[in-house]
Parts: sequence; C-alpha cells; structure tokens
Amino acid sequence: MTNASGSSASGGSSGSAIRVLIADDQEMVRTGFRLILQTQPGIEVVGESADGAECVEMARKLRPDVCLVDIRMPKLDGLEVTRLLAGPRAVDPLRVVVVTTFDQDDYVYGALSNGACGFLLKDAGPGLLVEAVRAAARGDALISPSVTVRLLKRIGEQRPAADEVSSGPLTERELDVARLVADGRTNQELCAELCVSLSTVKSHLTNIQTKLGVRNRVEIAAWAWRRGVVGDR
Repeated sequence: MTNASGSSASGGSSGSAIRVLIADDQEMVRTGFRLILQTQPGIEVVGESADGAECVEMARKLRPDVCLVDIRMPKLDGLEVTRLLAGPRAVDPLRVVVVTTFDQDDYVYGALSNGACGFLLKDAGPGLLVEAVRAAARGDALISPSVTVRLLKRIGEQRPAADEVSSGPLTERELDVARLVADGRTNQELCAELCVSLSTVKSHLTNIQTKLGVRNRVEIAAWAWRRGVVGDR
C-alpha cells in the first residue's frame, strides 16, 4: 500500500526543496495531492502512506519537512499520528498539516492541540493545499478560512473572565504581534503592518512562544482568543 518514490527519497538533492510525506487511506486522494504538489517549484513528494502506523514509521525515517495527514486512517488515526509526530512529547517534532473531509470542531481542536500547524479541508482547492505546505515549511500555520471564521466566532462567544483579559507576560509590541497572528496574518503581513523586518517578527514570535510556553503560532492565536484580546487594538 505504500508508495515511496525512490527518486525523491533522497530529498535534499535540490537543497531547498520542501520535502512532503502524504498519508491518506485513499489512493486517489494521495495521487491527486502528489500531482498537485509535484507541479509546484521547490516541492517534492518523498513518500506516501495508506495508514497511520506506516505514516509514523516513514516520517521518522524520511524526516520530511511537512507531513500531510488525513484524519480517518486504519491502525492509527490522524490525531494520534499528529500527537506522535508533532505533540508536546515528540522527540524532534515534525510539521504536520491535517487535511480532511470532515469539518468537525473536535477534529480541529484535537489536531491543533496535538501539535498540527495547519488544518485544511479537502475541498479547499489546490491553491490552499500548496500554500498550507509552504506555510508549514516556513514555520507558519494555515487553517481553512471557513474553519478559522467558525473558531473565532465560537471563541468570541465565550466571554473571558475579567482577570483573563490582560497581556500576561507580553510586552505591548508582543501583544500586537499575538493579536495579528490570531487574525490569521502571515509573517510578511506582520512586517508590513508593524513596519518591522522579518527577523524582528521572528524574534517577537520566539519570545512570545517562550513566555507563554506554547509551541507554534496556532497556540499563540489560541491564547489570544482565550484572553479576549483579539481585535482589541
């Protein structure tokens, strides 16, 4: 059931290519994703897996830059795969983007809490699939717009307690960065809005993650939503 392409398994021959592993129990889906990604400059598919256990094994062996993981797979589901490869206890965690047909809140929360750096619906289209891979490789995160809007709406309806509406350990500038991340802005958009360099943005993000004890920008956004500071400029 596995189809790891021998020619691309070396991965680093081009030096800068984004190496992708695709895990989905449907061969047609894997083939479609591979065809979409292989036509993009700077992206190569280094392996394919039809079940979760095989995905974990291949990912640990091949060390791809990005793992595209379906939710419902035999042996191990996508949430467990994500936890093993990207979760808080993962050794040398990998970047996982969950791609699924099922637009369910428990899947979204489960994927993100287990360390996924993206959540994409299969009907999002080729463009978003490619951008999700590139975003993950950059250390950014991309969530399907329909999912993001629903998450923001639901979290906005959960009024925070008065003592939770604060910046916590963050400086004013770091709080600005956290708000923009929660609004779904990319690093380049942060640079433009705050009139700072990319290295400064990355430094702010690193400091925020350290201070809040979170792993990625998705968790920064979740913190901002819980604190009720999104949009409070």
